[in-house]
Amino acid sequence: MSETRIGLVVNPIAGMGGRVGLKGTDSRSVLERARELGAEPVSPDRTGEALDELAAQGVGVDLLVGPGPMGETVATSRGFEPTVVTSLEGDETTAADTRRVADALVDADVELLVFAGGDGTARDVADAVDQRVPVVGIPTGVKIYSGVFAPTPRAAGRLLAAFVRDEVTSVDLREVMDIDESAFREDRLSATLYGYLRVPRQRRLVQSPKSGGGTSDDAAKAAIAAAVVERMEPDRYYVVGPGTTTSAVMDRLDLPHSLLGVDVVRDGKLVGRDVNEADLLELLDGVDAEIVVGVIGGQGFVFGRGNQQLSGRVVERVGVENVTILATQEKLLSLDGPLYADTGDDDVDAELTGYVRVVTGRGRTMVVEMAG
Repeated sequence: MSETRIGLVVNPIAGMGGRVGLKGTDSRSVLERARELGAEPVSPDRTGEALDELAAQGVGVDLLVGPGPMGETVATSRGFEPTVVTSLEGDETTAADTRRVADALVDADVELLVFAGGDGTARDVADAVDQRVPVVGIPTGVKIYSGVFAPTPRAAGRLLAAFVRDEVTSVDLREVMDIDESAFREDRLSATLYGYLRVPRQRRLVQSPKSGGGTSDDAAKAAIAAAVVERMEPDRYYVVGPGTTTSAVMDRLDLPHSLLGVDVVRDGKLVGRDVNEADLLELLDGVDAEIVVGVIGGQGFVFGRGNQQLSGRVVERVGVENVTILATQEKLLSLDGPLYADTGDDDVDAELTGYVRVVTGRGRTMVVEMAG
């Protein structure tokens, strides 16, 4: 019996802007700025996690990969003996390289294409592949709004194994979305539908696309904000994550805030605005602190989507017991699955998993499952 032919293409620079607060690396200038701030590649390790999980599932695959950092290096390091398609045309990989490698993999008759990146990479894959083969995204980018990704790298590995075993429930058309990074850095969210990819479906192994918020739950968000502000303690640092629900907390405090960034408050005053991981680790060293974070509508993510500044190291420094999750009851009830934590640290994610209490209003909470 022949092994399933799986193609892998890695965007090695995807996600580098996240922890340094740059909200993406779609342009060369932003990538250079990320490196100046000490950003390191995240795609290789996260792709490796997916491959480790695939290997642990005990299924045989014929793995075809992009050259060097676009798949070959990480696959070889994880014990695979892949077939390399095409070659690199320069020292720095580009979107054109992603499209070229993805097209070459499909031409090599792969039965499933796996890519590692974010929404920008998903766009490039959609341009090259269209709907010729099913596709699975390993989430390694900053922007991950599209419905073509597994919730975590290890979930991607399990989904690949399910595909090989012919256990997927269906292969559905899923949206490829992307946002304007320049607008994103100015706290404006402008998302566009760019197309569709065919994605294997298995419960809890494919994330939903992000759903937009409306104004109908403004009163509920205001009630949540009131509940949070009323219990704030003197001298305690409050790390407020991005999103409209958490923004209501800042509005309640009458403070300026970053709708799509991370802010820090102490004694009713803003002590850090649009901070990155390094800022947080320095600011929170040896102090009493709490993370106040929202839930991404439709997806259920608490950590790992658009708030990579709140990394595993930051959560560990604050303490998982000092994480407060906010969401309207309507948002929680609309989720097709649990909440998710994807901090980039398996141990921290494991500590966050289980049943958690979510603040839904004044004196109101809901107990919801959190998965890692």
